[in-house]
Amino acid sequence: MLQEEIRERLSWLETSCLCDAKKTLRVFDSGIQPLCPGVKLIGRAFTVSCCDDFLTVVKALREASPGEVLVVDGQQGRKALAGELFSLEAQRKGLAGLVIDGAIRDVATIRELKFPVYYRWILPLSGTTSRIFSTQEPVSCGGVTVFPGDIIFGDDDGVVVASESELNELIPLAEEIQRKESEAMRQMSQGKSLLQMLNIDEHLSLVATGKESKLRFLID
Repeated sequence: MLQEEIRERLSWLETSCLCDAKKTLRVFDSGIQPLCPGVKLIGRAFTVSCCDDFLTVVKALREASPGEVLVVDGQQGRKALAGELFSLEAQRKGLAGLVIDGAIRDVATIRELKFPVYYRWILPLSGTTSRIFSTQEPVSCGGVTVFPGDIIFGDDDGVVVASESELNELIPLAEEIQRKESEAMRQMSQGKSLLQMLNIDEHLSLVATGKESKLRFLID
């Protein structure tokens, strides 16, 4: 798939369905939270590493291209690395979003922007601007390694990271999973039991006898 096709197809998917398609997918830990619920994040990673000093984030804002996501490893620092001005500048440049494994501030204004920002802490005290750290190198963010150019996909459930080749393989599987879940929701809204749509009896029996089995939908 071309990059734009990946973006379009991800926009209709949920991160949970992508994770169901591959349980070993890289997923940021639950400490990384969306600031603006209901706003999806899809773009390529532009990686940043810094600690209690946001000069490198400013540098990255200048260097990043439209459609990219600034993925910032805050190295467990405690001072804010981004706020309303950085978020507005990222939006103005056409960046896809910000992921800050560290602190942010000015959250009320950022929420009004409806711009995808994910963060670990909120803190009003900002960092310094006296050190230059690294950009476009592998970073640790949300407990996983992110490489420059990885595709970042986030929604209200969290953020997943994958290479383009992984997504070419997983998106069709995730789309089928989501289709079946949507059909199950439709049938349940009409009164049908979820258990009627699962191979629960067969699965329980096989698991109880130590045999390999998989819980699955009985939906065409």
